[in-house]
Amino acid sequence: MIRTMVQLTEEQMKALKELAMARKTSVAKLVRESVAQYVVATVKDADREEKRRRALEFIQQIKTGEIRSRDIEGKTDVARNHDKYLAEIYGTWKKSSLYLFLK
Repeated sequence: MIRTMVQLTEEQMKALKELAMARKTSVAKLVRESVAQYVVATVKDADREEKRRRALEFIQQIKTGEIRSRDIEGKTDVARNHDKYLAEIYGTWKKSSLYLFLK
């Protein structure tokens, strides 16, 4: 381990000492655990920020027309005409189900 010097406020040191006594451990161990958690959280935040940046870039490409989204059948107007497509699907389903029921 590497020895280091850290300056804390009186309130921080008091809280650390109380926590260390309650957990029956050292202040140094609590500081090491806190630093480890901080490092992990910082890496996760960096990953989250990268994903956010990529998502915003993707949205911008859609807005400018560089990327056109399509469904499996190649339709590009599903967002605008979803009610029409659902009616077609459920209308067909109801007819076929009714036909099977009446047979």
